[in-house]
Formats: sequence, C-alpha cells, structure tokens
Amino acid sequence: MSQNHTGRSSQEDIEWCYDAVHRVSRTFSLTISELDEPMARDICVGYLLCRVADTIEDAGHIPPAAQSDLLRLYSRTLDPEADESVRTFDDAVAEWLPDTLTDDWEVVDNAARAVGVFRSLDNHALESIRSPVRELVDGMAMFVDRYADDGGLRIKTLDELEEYCWYAAGTVGTLVTALVSHEATEEQTAQMEANARAFALLLQLVNVAKDAATDIEEENNVYLPLELLEEEGLDHSDVGDPDNVDALVPVIERVTARAEGYLDGAQTWLEAMPETRGNTLSAWAIPFLLAVGTIRELRERPADVIEQGNVKITRDEVHAVCQQFIGDGSPPIGDLRHRIRQQPLHEY
Repeated sequence: MSQNHTGRSSQEDIEWCYDAVHRVSRTFSLTISELDEPMARDICVGYLLCRVADTIEDAGHIPPAAQSDLLRLYSRTLDPEADESVRTFDDAVAEWLPDTLTDDWEVVDNAARAVGVFRSLDNHALESIRSPVRELVDGMAMFVDRYADDGGLRIKTLDELEEYCWYAAGTVGTLVTALVSHEATEEQTAQMEANARAFALLLQLVNVAKDAATDIEEENNVYLPLELLEEEGLDHSDVGDPDNVDALVPVIERVTARAEGYLDGAQTWLEAMPETRGNTLSAWAIPFLLAVGTIRELRERPADVIEQGNVKITRDEVHAVCQQFIGDGSPPIGDLRHRIRQQPLHEY
C-alpha cells in the first residue's frame, strides 16, 4: 500500500476524508452514504476540496486581503502547471487557524490529506474535479475582493446573488455532472449538462433563504439582495433583526420563489442521470427532495428564518425520505416531489 511523505498510508487518508465529510456536512454525508465506489470517493474528495475554500471565505477573523491571497494560493496548489505545493498553502494558512479547531477548520488544517487523495485519482476524476473546484475557489476570491471594504459579502441584486451561487454551488453541479456522466449516453449527458446549474442553484438558494439570519450573525455575510430589501424599506444592516420580521418576510419569499423556479430543471437533471461507477439516484434525489420540503416550510413559516435563526425540516421527514430508496426499486421523483410539497412525507 502506498504511503505519502507523512508516513500515513493512502487508505488512511481516504478514511480520514470520509470521516471529515460526515462531520462537516449533513447533506453531503447523506449523499456519500448512498454512493458506492469509486463515485463515493471521488465526490467525497471533491467536496472536501471545496469545503476548504468555503471555510476560508466565511472566516470573519481573517482580513479580506489575506482571505483572497489564501484562496488564490490554494487554487494554484491544484494547478499541475503551478510551482506552489500544498505545503506552501499549509504554511500560509497556519497563522489563521483558530486556537481550538472546529470540524471545518480541521479540514483546512488537513488540506494536504484531501489534496493528496485527489492527486491519486484516475485521470477522468482529476479532470472532472480540478476545473470546477478552481473556478469555485477563484470565484470566492473575487467576491471577497469585491466586498473587501465591507468586511463581509453584501449582495446587491438577484442577478449578483445567482452569480455568487454559481461559484459557490453551480461549479459543484458541473463537477458532479462530469463525474456521473462518464459512462452516460449522449442524450443523458446533454440533459444533465443543460440542467446541472438548476440542480445546484436550487440547493444553494434554499440555503440562502433558510439561513439568512445565521449568515450575518456567524459569517458577517448578507446574501439577501439589497434591491429586494430596499423595496421593503430595509438595507443589509436590518437583516436578522426580529423587529424587522414583517418587512423581511417578503424578501425571504422572493428568494424562496427563485429557488422554486429551478425545481423542474433539477428534476430533469436527476431523471437523466445514469447509475454507473457507483452512482445512485438516491444520492442526489434525497437532497433534492429535502430541498422541496424546506421550500414548503419556508412558504408556510418564513418569519421563522428571522425569529428562530433558520427553517429546517424534521428528522422524521428526513428519515421518511431516505426510507423511500431502500430496496431495488426507484420511486417516482415527480410523485414524491408533489407529495412533499403538500405536507411532510412522514405524515401521510
């Protein structure tokens, strides 16, 4: 079994990657648990590479100039033509590591492990992952620079929100599509490529709507567009204030509606997806259906985003959704979507 420069085996690093994903992401933990090899490993590593950048971008204690420098350095470590090594990134990020590492910061501190596993992948996986991840990282650096004087992101328009969502999630949709379409037909590939953006933006816009209050509190980022806030007599500084709930509700509803507009395209992406190389329908249908349930909750109780910090569906409903994919059958996604949009699945 091969070993890296630390003396650890490659298998140890792969196992660490799986453990890390299960600790930092509830949604991707569900996805990876539903995948088989080699897709599980490829998606796991691709996600962790993105998570390193996301943690740095969200770090309020790092000055914007240092954030963008770290992000661009990290991007170069993934470029086979560049001179920088991941050890250079490790040295640069070390001074910004918190005294007590959260799970997210442990991933940053161990970026070399994820990068090492990434470099061990086959050529198809390497090329499928590298370009989208670098686009994500470079896009995040661009947004940090754009709002450097504000100390955090302050999205101005719906179009800019979708631009940000493209870098934060659309690129991941491209990554996943490239991996899962490797053995697809031309028709399947065309359908997936045409709708990958819809699948990714659906999930990201739902996150923007449900986490609006926590994003400003924990990250000093406001993704609710200023143009929508101004229509209600508000600005970015009013987000998260319980005194502004009545005025903020229409803004939450507008972003939710934007997310809902991507449901058809996301479903088309799912239905075109082949189940090859360890890929499974359930891995991607589960987050899709959980997003449908979250949209339902956002429609029914948008004020909870501000009053309670976010909107979530229950563990019982998550369990009920996952149970639909036990066994060999493939449940009709459209039917499940319709039922979940009406009421929680476990209540039927």
